[in-house]
Amino acid sequence: MRFAAYEHRHRPRVAVVEEDGTLFPLPGVTSLTALLTEADGLPGLLAAGAAALDVPPGPHVSQVRLSPPLQPTSVRDFVTFEEHVEGVRRSVDGAGGVPEQWYAAPTFYFTNPHAVFGPHDDIPVPPGSTALDFELEVGAVVGREGRDLTPEQARDHIVGYTVFNDWSARDLQAAEMRVGLGPCKGKDTATTLGPCLVTADELEPYRDTDGFLRLALTAEVNGETVGEDLLSHMSWTFEEMTAYASRGTRVVPGDVLGSGTCGNGGCLAELWGLRGERNPPPLKPGDTVTLTVEGIGAVSNTVVAGAAPVFLPAARRRDRERP
Repeated sequence: MRFAAYEHRHRPRVAVVEEDGTLFPLPGVTSLTALLTEADGLPGLLAAGAAALDVPPGPHVSQVRLSPPLQPTSVRDFVTFEEHVEGVRRSVDGAGGVPEQWYAAPTFYFTNPHAVFGPHDDIPVPPGSTALDFELEVGAVVGREGRDLTPEQARDHIVGYTVFNDWSARDLQAAEMRVGLGPCKGKDTATTLGPCLVTADELEPYRDTDGFLRLALTAEVNGETVGEDLLSHMSWTFEEMTAYASRGTRVVPGDVLGSGTCGNGGCLAELWGLRGERNPPPLKPGDTVTLTVEGIGAVSNTVVAGAAPVFLPAARRRDRERP
């Protein structure tokens, strides 16, 4: 089953999307995140969707502008593709390779849940950046609260999947990470989710014998294919990622876990590392990025000019004299 969000007469709506694109709005439901909390897992969500199919249909998906399928309660973005790590490290410092610590656990950082854009929204250039990049990922959505889960338990806590574009200002990111912390403004302006939430049962036919979802991934810039990969090239499953995310804390309905960027052109920075030059060039206003994931759909966003950075002074070098 597929769930989408859109606005109708200035009011948010949540609907089931049928194969022909017809939308069946869920009566009284304005937030998929809230519905996930009430449903408490995939069976409850499917039951709510089935009830919507008994009411008169709404508009066709082509007649509305889709919103992000949900407003996440939190967004953890992992880095699970070895090839991506190799390529981006080569782009940043020329060394390449993968740190040994990367193999120890599925590392992630928290990104901004308040900067989520829909599948066809325009994306502003982050203030001060001249090296905007896309990142092709898949996001798993948590549907049940859990803590200290095993990977086997975690499967019942993943309710569905969506396309995830982690927009990245590479110049801001590189400067920030010299401090020794994770990215901040380099990743703070935009994340695209969409076009819908596809429930986990729909993608089970794609699961391979090792537990990975074998989905084809394609990235295009201005209609030209720049990257292709398989989601099954991840080094950890979504269940393992969810279990790690829940270690010593809670995952709750509406949490989104990004797969991390795929390899073989899943972002421009990887290609820059492989080619030794910024080819293709960084994204600029007017460029359109289309990311397609087999079994889920496509998001297509156009870059537009962003705001100018507000001036801030450099840090004060303080007198350290003590009384």
